[in-house]
Amino acid sequence: MNFEDKTIKCADCGSDFMFSASEQQFFAEKGFTNEPRRCPTCRRSRRQQRGGQTQSVQRDW
Repeated sequence: MNFEDKTIKCADCGSDFMFSASEQQFFAEKGFTNEPRRCPTCRRSRRQQRGGQTQSVQRDW
């Protein structure tokens, strides 16, 4: 598959950010089907607000 850099608008702050060809290739290799919706800054901020947790279930055992 041929990947090319593309510009995407962040869903949170509205700024444009680059979704590089290498990032697209990485997403494809991982089986991700959706493009990122947030710029790297907003993704970092959102992750910090959640305490670095992923969306998976946290267990205390």
